[in-house]
Amino acid sequence: METAAIAAMLGEAGFFAGVPPQDLLDCAAEFREQRFDAGQMLFARGDAGDRLLLVVEGRVRLSVTTEEGRELSMRHAARGDLLGEIAVLDGGTRSADAVAITPVLALSLRRAALDTLRARHPALAAGIIAFLCRRLRQTTDQLEGIALYSIEVRLARFLLVGLGGRRAPAGKRVPFDLAFSQGELAQLLGASRPKVNAALGSLEQMGAIRRTADRLFCDPDLLAKCAGIEHG
Repeated sequence: METAAIAAMLGEAGFFAGVPPQDLLDCAAEFREQRFDAGQMLFARGDAGDRLLLVVEGRVRLSVTTEEGRELSMRHAARGDLLGEIAVLDGGTRSADAVAITPVLALSLRRAALDTLRARHPALAAGIIAFLCRRLRQTTDQLEGIALYSIEVRLARFLLVGLGGRRAPAGKRVPFDLAFSQGELAQLLGASRPKVNAALGSLEQMGAIRRTADRLFCDPDLLAKCAGIEHG
């Protein structure tokens, strides 16, 4: 990728978002391309945190697995998402496995290069703090949802986040591409696949969604009503 194209992506990515344009070009010059096949592991829990990754194309699952083989998906990363930031920042080991669900093109930044850029550009240090605070809030919300809310509410909230604030014209629904299976969705929501399927059926009965083979068509207002939140 051209340095200018990388800088444009960085301007919307994680803790680089508040860095001035000229400084972004300096940051972009330190990134290197990496490609991964579907099913390939980008890094494993316990690995050394030697680099940061920015997803350009494809989708990555971050998960943890117990010794008994039980797996919990923490989140999915797609275009514009950063991976591996915790271990890179604190010098510790990876806290989760990262596996490519599809072929993935990513940009990597070595830990030493990030340290140099952070010292050179004060806005990057401030952006890192803000980014980590947002990530902590997201994790808190995820845990709250699993512990306190029904699967229907969790699913409605998940779909609203995925819609990104898009609204539907009167009498219409907003399309939502299903980029992963019901099994993946169940892991992300902390539920079983049958319960997720039942929740999808409940939302469909309410008119909040309509299902096809590979897409959902969502009514954001009805989803918000089911989720118990205001939808402005």
